[in-house]
Amino acid sequence: MNVIVRLPFFVILMGLGALAMLVPSAHAVVVSDFDTMRIFFYGFVLFSFVTLLIALATAGYAPASVARSQLLALLAAFSVLPVMFAIPFYVAVQNTSFMNAWFEMVSCFTTTGATVYDTSGRLTGSQHLWRGLVGWMGGLLVWITAVSIFAPMNLGGFEVRAAGGRGRNAIGTFSQIGRISDPSERLVRYTLSLTPIYIGLTILLWVGLVMAGEPPFVGLMHAMSTLSTSGISPIGGLYFATSGFWGEVLIFGFFIFALSRLTFSRGIIGEADSGLRRDPEFLTAIALILSVTFLLFMRHFLAAADTPRVENAAQGFAALWGALFTVTSFLTTTGFESRFWSGATLWSGLDTPGLFLIGMALIGGGVATTAGGVKLLRIYALFRHGEREQERLLHPSSIGGGGKDARRIRKQGAYISWIFFMLFALSIAAVMVLLSLTGVQFETGMVLTVSALSTTGPLASVGAETPISYAGIPDSAKAILAAAMVLGRLETLAIIALFNPEIWQR
Repeated sequence: MNVIVRLPFFVILMGLGALAMLVPSAHAVVVSDFDTMRIFFYGFVLFSFVTLLIALATAGYAPASVARSQLLALLAAFSVLPVMFAIPFYVAVQNTSFMNAWFEMVSCFTTTGATVYDTSGRLTGSQHLWRGLVGWMGGLLVWITAVSIFAPMNLGGFEVRAAGGRGRNAIGTFSQIGRISDPSERLVRYTLSLTPIYIGLTILLWVGLVMAGEPPFVGLMHAMSTLSTSGISPIGGLYFATSGFWGEVLIFGFFIFALSRLTFSRGIIGEADSGLRRDPEFLTAIALILSVTFLLFMRHFLAAADTPRVENAAQGFAALWGALFTVTSFLTTTGFESRFWSGATLWSGLDTPGLFLIGMALIGGGVATTAGGVKLLRIYALFRHGEREQERLLHPSSIGGGGKDARRIRKQGAYISWIFFMLFALSIAAVMVLLSLTGVQFETGMVLTVSALSTTGPLASVGAETPISYAGIPDSAKAILAAAMVLGRLETLAIIALFNPEIWQR
């Protein structure tokens, strides 16, 4: 065990990815899909052997900079591992290109959920299972690395609370922690702490969906997609789910784990005294969800007020639930669309603007969760800073209260949040320009860019006036979007940190 722990992080991830190929292989045996079974089993044998060779070659490797090594390993995980995941998938699907298979695996592993295989019956059940499993593993990797890599370095949203205080020098803080605690031991500790929680929550939601009437395979896929916020579905979304309203209620309850890290990791990183009632991320999410849902519902309600019908109350409740579920789903960057979402249009006769959902996906979920986007904590810091600046305009001599932490968030936290927001906006502009060079139209490029950088792939089907198919865009555009997915998953600040001179020193 100690020998495995001492291996480079990327090599361990390769081994786990190879081992995971046994899952679709075993499923293919059960459903008598022996061609897929052999392909994934051979993939397991091949990549296990490759992993073993790389492990023997790097067994004595000692990185000069722990911070650089871990960030590079994480970057390699999201950019190189999808190639390994795509090879058996490409061979199993047969009538596809390797570019499409690679794009699909990047999308799954970054928990984006954008798919080029949106035709019903194109993939077998075992191949769908591989998509869901890769996305589920990507979500678990985000959980673990957020608290074991990003938190000590004050990246990934943790810099908002640390700015100006103990995190004044992020690299220095990490170096001090690194001298005290072995990074490999820290990874093992957080893996052992978070993996049982992640697996347990997935099983709990799976059992609940099956009890609500969902077939076991579809229930498992939707459970993995909900916990990883990938939005991957083997049946084209929740509209075709047999669990109906109660299945959506169960999934809605599990969205909370993408809104705040305190729902699953309380006490792990020194926040034992915090609770959801005082968590700014959770409170910000509730305020956003309720306000946007109210605006969407009232828009349809006022339009339907002049058409009194007996079924108006039932349609009104369906429209309210559809808005509440879908808004929450896109805020968590899961991208599941409620089966009642389109019912609001039938009720009022008005189309629901997808721009609302684009805004929700841009904001994103909580820090150290599987959700993407700008993150709720950064939005909260910018809001508090704006609130304080408005107060100073009215009362220039006033003193801001709330204690040391509140003042830090309003000042240094808001400053670093604004920097990230500008980098995020520049990333959107750069990706849109690159997509335009491949021939993608402006509106289509905007929706695809936001869906990639916020890791909300299903946004393409509801964000534009007409649904966008990933299968219809050029291969060059797919490569650009795949790079944007990796950038959105790792965040710009983490990439920039690799170029920090201090991180290249021991």
